Amino acid sequence: MTGRPPPADQSDPAGRSFQGRAVLATRADGRYVVVQARADDAPALEAVQRACFPDLSEDEIATETHFRSHQTHFPEGQLAVLAVDTGELVASSSDLRMNVDFTHYAHPYLQETGNNLFTTHDPRGEWLYGADIGVHPNCRGQGLATLLYGARHDLIRHLNLRGHVAGAMPKGYGRVAADLSIEQYVMAVIRGELADPVLSVQLRRGYSVWGVIPEYLEDDSCRNYGVFIVWRNRAYRP
Repeated sequence: MTGRPPPADQSDPAGRSFQGRAVLATRADGRYVVVQARADDAPALEAVQRACFPDLSEDEIATETHFRSHQTHFPEGQLAVLAVDTGELVASSSDLRMNVDFTHYAHPYLQETGNNLFTTHDPRGEWLYGADIGVHPNCRGQGLATLLYGARHDLIRHLNLRGHVAGAMPKGYGRVAADLSIEQYVMAVIRGELADPVLSVQLRRGYSVWGVIPEYLEDDSCRNYGVFIVWRNRAYRP
C-alpha cells in the first residue's frame, strides 16, 4: 500500500456487469465494485460479519439464515462489495424499509430488525434503516464503506425515500466509559474533540445525531449503546 487515499468512489450508471451482476457502484480504479447481494452469498456474508464484529453477542450476529431471510424480504437493500481481481466478497451492508417515529426512536436492534430476519421490513416505509455495514479487517482503509454508503444513498434517491437512519455503534466509548457519560462522549465526538471509529466516520458522511439508545445491542466495546443517526435525502419529493 502506498499510503495515498483511494480513488474517489462513483456510481455506475452505464449498466456494467461483473460476474453476471449489475454493477451499482465502482471505485474509480476499478478494483472494487458494489453489487446486489444474493442468497448464495450468505456464507461469505456471515464470514465478513464475524470478522467485523468479534465482540457482538451470538444472539445478534447475522448468520447465513439471517442473510437469506433478508433476501426474502428486501433483496434490493442487500449490497456486497466484490474484489474484481479475485471475486471475493469483502464488505457488505444490509438495510430494510420502515417508518420512523422520531419521538420514540429508542428501540433495541433485534426489535427493529425482527430478530435480524427483517420481518419488520415495510415495503411502503419512507426511510431506509441501516441494520448493518461491515468491511473485512483485511480490506479496511480502502474506501469500501464509503462505496457502500454511496450506493445506499443512490438506492434512497431511486426509491424516493426520506432518508437513511441507523443505530451507530460508538465503539470507542468503552475505552473512556469510566470517565465520561455516553452523552458527554457523543458530544465530544460531534465537536471533534474525540474520534470514534464508527460515529466520526458517519458524521463526516453527512449524518447527524438524533439521540442515544440504551441497551441497543450487546457489545461491550460500546457498552451496549447505540447512537441514532439520520441522513436526509435532499432530493425527496413528497
